Amino acid sequence: MKTHTQVCVIGGGVVGCSVLYHLTKLGWSDVMLIERSELTSGSTWHAAGGFHTLNGDTNMAALQGYTIGLYKELEQITGMNCGLHHVGGITLADTPERFDMLKAERAKHRYMGLDTEILGPDEIKERAELVNIDGILGGLYDPLDGHLDPSGTTHAYARAARMGGAEIVLHNRVLETNQRTDGTWEVVTEKGTVIAEHLVNAAGLWAREVGAMAGIYFPLHPMEHQYLVTDEIPEIYERGTEFPHVIDPGGESYLRQEGRGLCIGFYEKPCEPWAVDGTPWEFGHELLPDKLDKVEASIEFAYRRFPVLERAGVKTVINGPFTFAPDGNPLVGPVPGVRNYWSACAVMAGFSQGGGVGLTLAQWMIEGEPAQNSFALDCARFGNWITPGYTRPKVIENYQNRFSVTYPNQELPAARPFKTTPMYDIFDGMGAVWGQQFGLEVVNYFAEGDEPRYETPSFRRSNAFAATAREVMAVRNGVGINELQNFGKFKVTGTDARAWLNRIMAGRIPAPGRVALTPMLSPKGKLIGDFTVSCLREGAFNLTASYGSQAYHLRWFLQNLQGDVQVENVSDTRTGFQIAGPKAAELLARCTRADVAAMRFMDVQPMVVGMADCVVQRLSYTGDLGYEIYCDPISQRALWAVLWAAGQDLGLRPFGMRAMMSLRLDKFFGAWLREFSPDYTAAETGLDRFIAFGKPDDFIGRAAAEAERQKGPARRLCAFEVDAEDADVIAHEPIWIDGAVRGFCTSGGYSHWAQKSIAQGLIPADLAQDGLSVEIEILGQRRPARLITEQLFDAGDTRMRG
Repeated sequence: MKTHTQVCVIGGGVVGCSVLYHLTKLGWSDVMLIERSELTSGSTWHAAGGFHTLNGDTNMAALQGYTIGLYKELEQITGMNCGLHHVGGITLADTPERFDMLKAERAKHRYMGLDTEILGPDEIKERAELVNIDGILGGLYDPLDGHLDPSGTTHAYARAARMGGAEIVLHNRVLETNQRTDGTWEVVTEKGTVIAEHLVNAAGLWAREVGAMAGIYFPLHPMEHQYLVTDEIPEIYERGTEFPHVIDPGGESYLRQEGRGLCIGFYEKPCEPWAVDGTPWEFGHELLPDKLDKVEASIEFAYRRFPVLERAGVKTVINGPFTFAPDGNPLVGPVPGVRNYWSACAVMAGFSQGGGVGLTLAQWMIEGEPAQNSFALDCARFGNWITPGYTRPKVIENYQNRFSVTYPNQELPAARPFKTTPMYDIFDGMGAVWGQQFGLEVVNYFAEGDEPRYETPSFRRSNAFAATAREVMAVRNGVGINELQNFGKFKVTGTDARAWLNRIMAGRIPAPGRVALTPMLSPKGKLIGDFTVSCLREGAFNLTASYGSQAYHLRWFLQNLQGDVQVENVSDTRTGFQIAGPKAAELLARCTRADVAAMRFMDVQPMVVGMADCVVQRLSYTGDLGYEIYCDPISQRALWAVLWAAGQDLGLRPFGMRAMMSLRLDKFFGAWLREFSPDYTAAETGLDRFIAFGKPDDFIGRAAAEAERQKGPARRLCAFEVDAEDADVIAHEPIWIDGAVRGFCTSGGYSHWAQKSIAQGLIPADLAQDGLSVEIEILGQRRPARLITEQLFDAGDTRMRG
């Protein structure tokens, strides 16, 4: 075993071997993998081995598509057999809501280039004759679905990695990981110590324990998962072709052929977490005791859906643990706050996602950023607020809902409320209907009278529609108030603060007393931030952006810190309110002795509001006359009291995020991780108008942005008015132009001000002309739409800027 290496991967399951292979594929050969037992000695060896592309997140679906396509490449490289069976798969829909979800997924697949198909009940019966189609409305067919040999595939990854120069050391448990002063890692093992420039935690079931060696908590938890393998079934072995996969979400089951019989697995509601206080080091090639009582109801349902199972004996019961993150997605990428430590954990669908995870991490390590937006699996999507007490109930909830319909407006209840602001009880008493972001309770809207305190999950307009309209009109016709807690907020100070900001941000950094909007770019010119920067005085700046991306952004700041600069995340120690609407200035003037009338659009100044020391900025994401009023949490309730009392005769009303997202559509404002994300560039989304190409600073991403400026983007973000019925654009719906899919939607919704359904989306730049007629596919229907360029509210910005 060598004593020095560029990368040390801990864990010899399918994910660790994939990471190792992809590192060699991209050019790093001085890499090694250390495994405590044999390859596959964790969740890998007892996995059912199924793979599929279906995923509600388009980037995850693309990652899964890459993984599936990689297996034939592995076989060609190594000469080994991965045991591939591309049999196709059908996901069943037994409710209108589930069928809506499948139609929405099919629409996404159109522009992703995935050849899926919506089937009717009779077509399902033709392809999968053993399915009882009673109560089935339809299904989604994916020809790429299939299964493989988990052990053979993992060993193929390992052989391909060895062929690229990697070393694999087995039967060698890691005992300690200690970071050295130069940022490298001392990996202490049973067979000696290795010094590694980079450390990758791909330890699977033991990822928590390996992380704890470095003082890192990984929010994941193992869950027991059972599947059954039947005896031989004549209807299977006498069939001319292999039986397709069938996912029956209503029955919480998945079914596929296994040899001359069937394999059926369950995601049952009475599930059970495993190894709550840690995974035993000696655990490996064992299975857990059968617990068929937990899946009894699921088995009964399966007998009705697949009657052949009643006549088939059970040959084997597999009950083994798999790790899940709170949202079910992997934890991948550089661990925030820890140098040269990388995560490749919580990949519960290793044979659907393992290849894409390996490629993503290898690109991140070698090229500095992944080729596609990886926020859905970035370990920075969880902050340092998360605890095992939060993770466990969320993992249980995710397991229970793995085959449930995922609605765009759904708010899952487990582990809530957790993080709350001082306004929680006040807003709750006013009828708040709550959502959550990054663990924080956030008001979605306010119910009044006998309106329910729960938003019905739906792909169509929900029971929040009337309440949202009420709040939108309150803002546009009077004045509304909304809490500012759910912004990511950073304090940047130091003698080199301005120079550093000019390097890290692509836009203009404002003079003292002013505010500016600026994109933040990756080295390849991708959008990695959409920031508001305010300068209180020279050497003291405030930054605001997405609350849910604060750990992601702070990691980037710290990785690129230079000179006398201090960056502090104050997201939870700075709060306050925004007020917006034509009477916002009058409301603020009633509560302060400062000269509110003298504040220009994009001004910032310290101000005493009521009794509270505040920082006030004149701008608003609503696109109306508005002010952001920041204070410390201790003063927030007093600030609320003075604003609320002063605004009663002005018609002051609180509003939530549902109204906010409708209001921003009136001005065609983009939203982070919708219009603005690492999937896109500034020029594609129109944010290039905020890039300060004239400043002398060599800001990150400058070369790529200038190259695109010279060439022009191939596609542009546009707004569309949609002839919708009872369902609006959510995201990723295909845009049809002249009978072909030429673009897709980034987001949409209903403008209650204009009483129009609005979408935003990317189409070829040469087609982006006012009045262009298109069709947007919503829940299987192609709805007429036209491109619009004039904002729906205050098109001349006279109210916002006046």
